[in-house]
Amino acid sequence: MKVIDLINGSKTTAFSFEILPPLKGNSIQKVYNVIDKLKEFDPKYINITSHHSEYIYKTLPDGSFQKVNIRKRPGSVAIASAIQNKYGIPAVPHIICKGFTKDETEYALIDLNFLGVYDLLLLRGDVKTLEAGQNTEMYHEHATDLQEQVNNFNKGIAVDGSTFEANETPFSYGMACYPEKHEEAPNMDSDIFYLKEKVKNGADYLVTQMFFDNEKYYSFVDRCRAEGITVPIIPGIKPVVFKNQLTVLPKIFRSDIPEPFATELRKCKNDDEVKAVGVEWCVQQCKDLIAHGVPSLHFYTMMATDSVYKVAKEIY
Repeated sequence: MKVIDLINGSKTTAFSFEILPPLKGNSIQKVYNVIDKLKEFDPKYINITSHHSEYIYKTLPDGSFQKVNIRKRPGSVAIASAIQNKYGIPAVPHIICKGFTKDETEYALIDLNFLGVYDLLLLRGDVKTLEAGQNTEMYHEHATDLQEQVNNFNKGIAVDGSTFEANETPFSYGMACYPEKHEEAPNMDSDIFYLKEKVKNGADYLVTQMFFDNEKYYSFVDRCRAEGITVPIIPGIKPVVFKNQLTVLPKIFRSDIPEPFATELRKCKNDDEVKAVGVEWCVQQCKDLIAHGVPSLHFYTMMATDSVYKVAKEIY
């Protein structure tokens, strides 16, 4: 069953969460530990983030530097398959533009189809500067370009234009949206325009960037509905767990922290106190969202699994 069907078919506000693949050298048990902790809340699906390789400079014995490309985490394809096989819960790997060529994306789609993973989240991903001499034609620039490749794959059209027998079960997917505007969008009108394109071209649902002010989410949803966007818009939720997130999260994710929340966080003397305040704010935030009839809540668990558990225990 597709993720969109699970969301629409849930009699109560659906629960889902996102996990971060462990650093290389760690086993998948770290992923299983997170799932084991949260599975009692009947997650409808589990997202797996995807990470491209990174360049670092390695010091050589003679004191010179060598630039090497390293991969810090396993790919989302293998983890998605392992989760589905072990738990029977639909897994949703992130498929991203940045750091992956069009051919690499096609290989991932081939593998996912073979493994029976048919739900995706399509994202641009973090910006990565291409190395000098790399062919920009090999990479997608925007999530809508990636969306076109997936749509063509569903039709049996490969990235090189050749045709093949289309998948018996086509991929379905969600995409991202930004209640406080994407950082590179010149204005909200432009952001909404491209969001409409995503939906028109096949996005089954939208998942928001994390936010801490529900009024911004409600205003965003109202704006989308007025523009004819009717698919579910899933709130992305993250409990604050570290005091430095008071400044880090707005800087990285462009998510404002309401002053009443910021005031309480500033009073905290350590991260344990921050976690308690973060859980309380998140519980009230989620209760309000549920009261407003949101179809689902999607939790970002990175470094916050214990807090997500406490929030879910209060609201589910």
